[in-house]
Amino acid sequence: MGRVYALNLFNVANKDEYLAYSRRSAREVQAHGGRVVALGRFREAASGEIKPRQVLILVEWTSKDAFDGYCNDPKLDDLHAHRINGTSDYVWHLFDRLEDLRPLLK
Repeated sequence: MGRVYALNLFNVANKDEYLAYSRRSAREVQAHGGRVVALGRFREAASGEIKPRQVLILVEWTSKDAFDGYCNDPKLDDLHAHRINGTSDYVWHLFDRLEDLRPLLK
């Protein structure tokens, strides 16, 4: 399969815990085949019913296997604990890469 995008939406619940995660996560994401494409801070709700989150991170992964490798690497258990303890209202959705919308419009 091809590239996968991971949409991360969350609130920072514990600054120290999330800082402990962020100090190491970029390096580990890259080592597992990921690349942060965008970072964002919530501005306003323009449309839709989703509960707003403070932070957006969009990560491009080389494959679903690469994403799973990052999530399931036992050497990263302590790292993921910082993410879990440092955030709240976490939404983590995966999207397949599309070159255009034709597959959805058939």
